[in-house]
Amino acid sequence: MSCLASKESNPGPAVPVCASFAPVDLFSVARSLTSEMPFAYYARLSAARKRIYERSDAIGTLGLPPGTTLGGEVRSLRAALLAENRMAAQAACQRIADTLTHGYQVPPLRIRVLAQRPSDDFGELHGLYEPEEGRTPSRITIWMRTAHKQHVVAFKSFLRTLCHEICHHLDYELFALQETFHTEGFYKRESAITNALLAQEAAHADLG
Repeated sequence: MSCLASKESNPGPAVPVCASFAPVDLFSVARSLTSEMPFAYYARLSAARKRIYERSDAIGTLGLPPGTTLGGEVRSLRAALLAENRMAAQAACQRIADTLTHGYQVPPLRIRVLAQRPSDDFGELHGLYEPEEGRTPSRITIWMRTAHKQHVVAFKSFLRTLCHEICHHLDYELFALQETFHTEGFYKRESAITNALLAQEAAHADLG
């Protein structure tokens, strides 16, 4: 599945995206061409879009910015979900996003946490990234409850969704990609950030 909207192709209000090159060596980015086959939709892309896909796929991992300490904020997010406190979850997500965007030296994000996931015949919408539009900053929306049973989303799944949407932002603002595609490299970056945050939470708990 791809994120089909590009920043340059948004003439009016910000177009939702599923949901420029910066000095990436400072952020421990390892670039390596992968041997995996591209996802099936790759064959339907134009030559120009295939080049964007391949650039995304070649970025195999992404470390947290140097000096980032977010264990306490991740723990606060876990506690907010356990308490079913939407506003506390939103505040924790905003602090995580603020720290990461500051560390990566990219424009800020606005985070919204809403209640019940939208759904249709294709499934439930977990998160949504909307690029900046004029003076309106980029925005991430994440839903806190499942669509049908209205259960609070499991903590790790919620955190991964947050990291997933932040990775879309980084595709545009850190890596200067004209579109943000779901590639093997994209999912590796998502996993790298999620796992690093979970490790910091565990370290924070050990200190406590």
